[in-house]
Amino acid sequence: MSVLNLLQAPRAVVMVRPAAFHPNPETADDNRFQSAANAPNSELATTALAEVDCAIATLRDIGVTVHAFDDDGRYDTPDSVFPNNWFSTHPGGLVGIYPMYVPSRRRERRGDVLELLKNAYRVETIHDYSGLEQDNLFLEGTGAMVLDHIARVAYTVLSHRADPIVLERFCTHFGYEPIAFTATTSDGEPIYHTNVLMCVATDFALVGLDMIAVPERQRTVRQRLEETGREVITLSPDQIAAFAGNAIELTGRDGRQLVLSQTAYDSLDADQRQRI
Repeated sequence: MSVLNLLQAPRAVVMVRPAAFHPNPETADDNRFQSAANAPNSELATTALAEVDCAIATLRDIGVTVHAFDDDGRYDTPDSVFPNNWFSTHPGGLVGIYPMYVPSRRRERRGDVLELLKNAYRVETIHDYSGLEQDNLFLEGTGAMVLDHIARVAYTVLSHRADPIVLERFCTHFGYEPIAFTATTSDGEPIYHTNVLMCVATDFALVGLDMIAVPERQRTVRQRLEETGREVITLSPDQIAAFAGNAIELTGRDGRQLVLSQTAYDSLDADQRQRI
């Protein structure tokens, strides 16, 4: 296992066990991938917690280190299960803390996660951009950006959740090249987070290329990925809707593993699975 592989496929993750997961009314207006509740909130919360616990157990079974935290329910944080939006970790002891678009998501930031990172890893510098919320400038972590840690590229769908000013500041501090573009769903609605659209692994990338609005930017994204030696596996809008782009490559005891939901896996065809 080379150092480059570990850059793109880490051995450890932070996960949050949700206390009261439910559709967030604050994010419903612009999150086209959020569906209305089809069950009482209490039932949804119970199901979500069970699924997170199953995911934690599965990752630990394959040798991935999971740092699990409990959402204690003291605050209204229905999206706490997605901590990658408020912080990110980077080689060299760097951590980023990000400005979040809606107030409920700002309440997800917690000191015990940062203390764990400081105690378990060599955290030397924390770049905290959360104060930019006062200026209505937002960049929602590795939801807003999909990072190629090897080639140092930050692929970013521009939206009010990914402001170019904050993106440029992040790229300057962390040493990435920004490649920004707009993207839409099949019915023309803006896509709000890049990690819905694409996943960059060590040897391949899953990308909904046809959903990138400008053909020239489609070609740029494909070209930059192929320049790094990655195979580009194109996803259809239906597969994006099934969250096939919302995957992450991790390293377990037997090497690299692509982690994605069952719904996402089921949406892939046999050829795509073979190429992965």
